[in-house]
Amino acid sequence: MNDYVIEMRNITKVFPGIIANDHINLALKKGEIHALLGENGAGKSTLMSVLFGLYQPEEGQIFRDGEEVKISDPNVATKLGIGMVHQHFKLVECFTVLDNIILGVEDTKLGMVNKTESRKKVEELSKKYGLNVDLDALVSDITVGMQQRTEILKMLFRDNEILIFDEPTAVLTPQEIDELMNVMRNLKAEGKSILFISHKLNEIKSVADRCTILRKGKYIGTVETKTTSKEELSSMMVGRDVKFTVDKDPSKPTDVVLEIKDLSVKGKHHNKNAVNNVSIYVKKGEIVCIAGIDGNGQTEFIHALTGLEKQSSGHIHLNGEDVSNESIHYKNTHGISHIPEDRHKHGLVLDFTLEQNMVLQRFMEDEFHKHGFIKFDAVREYCNKLIDDYDIRSGQGPLTMARSMSGGNQQKAIVAREMDRKHDLLIAVQPTRGLDVGAIEGIHSKIVKKRDEGDAVLLVSLELDEVMNLSDRIYVMYEGEIVAELDPKKTNVQELGLYMSGAKRSDWRSM
Repeated sequence: MNDYVIEMRNITKVFPGIIANDHINLALKKGEIHALLGENGAGKSTLMSVLFGLYQPEEGQIFRDGEEVKISDPNVATKLGIGMVHQHFKLVECFTVLDNIILGVEDTKLGMVNKTESRKKVEELSKKYGLNVDLDALVSDITVGMQQRTEILKMLFRDNEILIFDEPTAVLTPQEIDELMNVMRNLKAEGKSILFISHKLNEIKSVADRCTILRKGKYIGTVETKTTSKEELSSMMVGRDVKFTVDKDPSKPTDVVLEIKDLSVKGKHHNKNAVNNVSIYVKKGEIVCIAGIDGNGQTEFIHALTGLEKQSSGHIHLNGEDVSNESIHYKNTHGISHIPEDRHKHGLVLDFTLEQNMVLQRFMEDEFHKHGFIKFDAVREYCNKLIDDYDIRSGQGPLTMARSMSGGNQQKAIVAREMDRKHDLLIAVQPTRGLDVGAIEGIHSKIVKKRDEGDAVLLVSLELDEVMNLSDRIYVMYEGEIVAELDPKKTNVQELGLYMSGAKRSDWRSM
């Protein structure tokens, strides 16, 4: 009997200008959790897309239970019991959560869709695995964390035996990540086999049995996670030693750059405010973090601050000027840079090239524009500089379509563009989402450098390690309100978690 439910032998996949997979081997045992680790752009998602039938390899073979199979499209993969949770959600935004979960496998009777039994099955799965969702909400109206749960339920609904999780925790809170790890363990106990792509070494050490490492499209090796340290894994992944702590001197804040007074934002689906009378400030030369469990108003707060959404009351002052009712463009050109939460919806024009995306807010500046014409040579030179400075990996360089880039490299492109623009306030929402440890180390050091150069930084992060290591001050947001202001040097993750969950609250304004 064959020990492996899936074997991928010598898989090679080529895109214009890049060999994404160069003779990769991967073997998945029945009932194991197998991690796939590698830098951004190492070829992990491409390899899993080959297994799921989204791409056809130039070379190589795939075996299911010892028999060679040809996976020509995702329907064939589904018939073979293979399901996939994609890094970038494959959801129809104008459909409800339930409609997305059952899409393509609807229970029909006399030509009509019967949702009663499907709803019952989804509710049972949701309860069993702790994946609570509002089945009647439109996908366009739910948080990215809720969209991730929808993707997972969509896969579980199809009773797949081989489950591919592509960066499933990138948008989840620490509590949700713990829940997902338990879901994976339960699925493994039921005999399912899991392929798990992650950059987070703690997660891999916690849940995976074995780990296969890729680097720049090549197979580096497969190791037992229990006997391999985080340092060894990171070194195999990036080819050098990586620091896991942020080196920074104490902050030296000066003038107030951002002052928000009594800001409120109405909720979309209920009468209660999503943000309720929030007042904070950020000074030059400091990194201030808003910490909280996803869905507690951070998204609406940042949208109101940047102009993506209108506040219902309150004031936003930037360098002393009231910009509460100014446009997104005005704020962008008067001192705000914004690394958004959703890189596809608000960060990139996916069908533009990388170089076009890099100058979205700047193409009318003298550096890139003259007498009504764009200076394309200057744009390309600038893009190449950012590619080098931020290690953005793209098959055709500046001419690469943003849609074709890996998620991590899309994120690095946005970070590069926003951090390189002249600004007084950098708003960084989940800036290292989906990045490998080497890239995270680099982005953190650049954010600290911006702080030391006098920028004000407003960080929104769900990563507690990032919150504690990077912040100079922490505001905790719970149910749309600021419930604490903390000094990271005088608190710990446990206390922070109590405030985030609403179990503890301080009269912080009187402190």
